[in-house]
Amino acid sequence: MKRLLFGAAIFAACSSTAMADTTIGVSLAYFDDVWLTSLRQSMQEEADSRDINIQFLDAQGDIGRQLSNVQSLAAKDVDAIVTFAVDSAATGMMTKAAVENDIPLVYVNKEPVGNDLEQDNVVFVGANDVRAGRLQMERLAELMDGKGNVAIMVGELTSSSALDRVEGVKEVVADYPDIEIVAEQSANFFRTEAIDLMTNWIAGGKQIDAVAANNDEMALGALVAMRQYGVSPDEVFVGGIDGTPAALDSVQRGELAVTVFQDAKGQAVASLDAAMGLINGDPVDKRTMVPFKLVTPENLDDFLAE
Repeated sequence: MKRLLFGAAIFAACSSTAMADTTIGVSLAYFDDVWLTSLRQSMQEEADSRDINIQFLDAQGDIGRQLSNVQSLAAKDVDAIVTFAVDSAATGMMTKAAVENDIPLVYVNKEPVGNDLEQDNVVFVGANDVRAGRLQMERLAELMDGKGNVAIMVGELTSSSALDRVEGVKEVVADYPDIEIVAEQSANFFRTEAIDLMTNWIAGGKQIDAVAANNDEMALGALVAMRQYGVSPDEVFVGGIDGTPAALDSVQRGELAVTVFQDAKGQAVASLDAAMGLINGDPVDKRTMVPFKLVTPENLDDFLAE
């Protein structure tokens, strides 16, 4: 799969001014999340290629810590701030800190649910998570022959991404009268919690034909629990979202039925494009969307090549 290019016009306009004295601060909800690690590495590589200084701060899943991180970056007078929010409903104070210090702010992946984007020099780069849920469930419905029971593994309940992905799954299920959602429970995007949750479902006698997990880590956790109980991936179809390397390997082994590729590199590049555009006073779209792509055994080689 060829690398997607976003914001090419913005990059062309600002590339000549992307010098080593430009500093972008980045506050991430977690450093130990698999997909966020890919995003951080891609941002670092892109910043290095443009000779931009970049500083990463880890909020460790704490709203207060992240606010402190953003306020600290604003006080250091960085040229722009990029933020992957801990809680998309708790971004107002971060936006206020950036706006009051006249520092451009780019929210990546998690769109604020408030009026943050109504502020000048505040934009969003991400993907349509409802679409991801739809792509995942459409494939699972095909594998289920349009009938059976599906369980939804939900990410963090404070995450707009998780809620949107669940919405996408439910939109598809609504089109299939013979598919029933028999369980919907959070495992907080973590593999270990998903192992426990799937174990409880199996041990409790829950009749499940497919699992729609909000991310790959939970999907892989479900598969671990299934192996422990001798449940074949041909009996229960498991779907994930993100297209992480571990998930792609699982698809290749015939375990994970489907994943939906979320382009960490594309979002990293688009975030820096937006930040540099705002720094230079160029027009920047309030929302830049990087598309999800369905990954199946049939097209897996395209993503392994990436």
